[in-house]
Amino acid sequence: MAFDVSCFFWVVLFSAGCKVITSLDQMCIERACSASAFCYDCVSDPPQKPSRYHQHRASCRACRTKEANKTYNCENLGLSEIPDTLPNTTEFLEFSFNFLPTIHNGTFSRLMNLTFLDLTRCQINWIHEDTFQSHHQLNTLVLTGNPLIFMAETSLNGPKSLKHLFLIQTGISNLEFIPVHNLENLESLYLGSNHISSIKFPKDFPARNLKVLDFQNNAIHYLSREDMRSLEQATNLSLNFNGNDVKGIEPGAFGSIVFQSLNFGGTLNLSVIFNGLQNSTTQSLWLGTFEDIDDEDISSAMLKGLCEMSVESLNLQKHHFSDFSSTTFQCFTQIQELDLTATHLAGLPSGIKGLNLLKKLVLSVNHFDQLCQISAANFPSLTHLYVRGNVKKLHLGVGCLEKLGNLQILDLSHNDIEASDCCNLQLRNLSHLQTLNLSHNELLGLQSQAFKECPRLELLDLAFTRLHINAPQSPFQNLHFLQVLNLTYCFLDTSNQHLLAGLPDLRHLNLKGNHFQDGTIMKTNLLQTVGSLEILILSSCGLLSIDQQAFHGLGKMSHVDLSHNSLTCDSIASVSHFKGIYLNLAANSINIIPPHLLPILSQQSTINFSHNPLDCTCSNIHFLTWYKENLHKLEGSEETTCANPPSLRGVKLSDVKLSCGITAIGIFFLTVFLLLFTILLFFAVKNLLRWKYRHI
Repeated sequence: MAFDVSCFFWVVLFSAGCKVITSLDQMCIERACSASAFCYDCVSDPPQKPSRYHQHRASCRACRTKEANKTYNCENLGLSEIPDTLPNTTEFLEFSFNFLPTIHNGTFSRLMNLTFLDLTRCQINWIHEDTFQSHHQLNTLVLTGNPLIFMAETSLNGPKSLKHLFLIQTGISNLEFIPVHNLENLESLYLGSNHISSIKFPKDFPARNLKVLDFQNNAIHYLSREDMRSLEQATNLSLNFNGNDVKGIEPGAFGSIVFQSLNFGGTLNLSVIFNGLQNSTTQSLWLGTFEDIDDEDISSAMLKGLCEMSVESLNLQKHHFSDFSSTTFQCFTQIQELDLTATHLAGLPSGIKGLNLLKKLVLSVNHFDQLCQISAANFPSLTHLYVRGNVKKLHLGVGCLEKLGNLQILDLSHNDIEASDCCNLQLRNLSHLQTLNLSHNELLGLQSQAFKECPRLELLDLAFTRLHINAPQSPFQNLHFLQVLNLTYCFLDTSNQHLLAGLPDLRHLNLKGNHFQDGTIMKTNLLQTVGSLEILILSSCGLLSIDQQAFHGLGKMSHVDLSHNSLTCDSIASVSHFKGIYLNLAANSINIIPPHLLPILSQQSTINFSHNPLDCTCSNIHFLTWYKENLHKLEGSEETTCANPPSLRGVKLSDVKLSCGITAIGIFFLTVFLLLFTILLFFAVKNLLRWKYRHI
């Protein structure tokens, strides 16, 4: 009972005074990195082109180090003016879904450093003269979804390099509405989902630097030479008429311009397009259709129009062919990229001639039974092949692609592929293959050196494909150039310490969803053979603990994802030898982090503690203090909240202030305690002396 009373006394004595600090400015949200989501994704999902691996990571690092006080989000706050709390240094402002019926030269005058301004659906009707006269740095202006009634001729004056203008869903019916002043540097103009019926621009419209012109989902049904004359100054222009159902093109209208891409998607009669584009030149021609459009089937005669034009890339997705034979492709001799996605094909005819220049072929979402039905021998120069999402279960066959000796990228994902002995017979003679995607398939059995036929692989994606390793040695051991390996949810036997042997250049390893024995990564584990790793993903692996020495062979690490496990603070010691890494500990079982672990956290560049049951009492005061001092290192701070005590549950850690000294109540109890103790001590000494006196 004495112990209980003393405990109660000290609890009262050192009871914490807790309160929540709420920001006075609940308006706009500062974003230190506007692309943080992209940064995370770029390492969670490996880039599909290995040669861009380092460039991809560099982009991530750049966005994470973006300066503060530059990027703000004020979306959907019911604002009718720019808040005074928004700093003058703001460069990137998302202000959509607010209320600005009229904007003028004083609306944004204070924010002179703006480079990006998004005013989507702000109910803007009027844009007055010189609205942006003080915004010389403005590069991108988004006015999407505003019912514009008036734009002054000088409304866009001011920016010295306005390059991107979005006027989507603004009710424009005539291009004369767009002010042409100060658009000399314009590179992209988006006019989709309006009521435009003619693309005739004003005579003085500056099109010299225009690279993208988007008219999708308007009411443009006829294109004349006069319409196109205002665009003659443009070079390598990407012109989008998707969803307009063009019914007529004047001959020669497209003959005087070299295009980067032309998009006539959703056109009911493709004969109109082929006839109208005679003598034209474009790198890419998009003629795909949509499932809800009842268009004409493509005939071989219709495709003869390709003989009269210069096209490198052709997209015919979701069309039906009325007569599909080797003669269908007689005018495809200049085509280098061909997309036949969802064109209801059950096979390609053999004996197709003239496709020697074809480099990229997309045959996804079709009806093949076996891979051999694509007749790969027709395409001897092919470097990129995509057969993904086949409607039927796809059988790989044996040697179906052996004539594609130059193939570099092969995507066979989402095909329900099943093979007990994969993959040397199926991938015979693909010695130049660099990227192989076999993700989202059925069971694959892998023998030792299962990819011996593809020794130059740099990226191998087997995510969500159950793997059965039929040999004690690694199935990947001959892949000396492999940089990216995705084994997400492959149901691996992670106790096999040789599983990843023979991968000297592996830099990105994703083991998400693969469980370890007893939920523990031991000191001796399968990661010891991949010392070149830079990115390691172990999320959702059911981990309970990690040995302190588990990662000691990984000296080049820059990104470790341990999220969505059941780790406690003890496992933080396993990353003690890492410095400057991105560390994701989100959604674990971390509640209290003792002081001796804080130096380990301090030496990392970015840390995510979100969705942990964090303790916000004085027992965790050292971590809470460290947290507030290192907010610049922390990701997911909006979701990093308290779980204990109940009074602070759901409150952001950055908003909690603890007072862990002696409170007034504690001082009172301390005084009473000392007084009682003194009295008791006095009587005890008195009684002791009296007892001694009696026994002398």
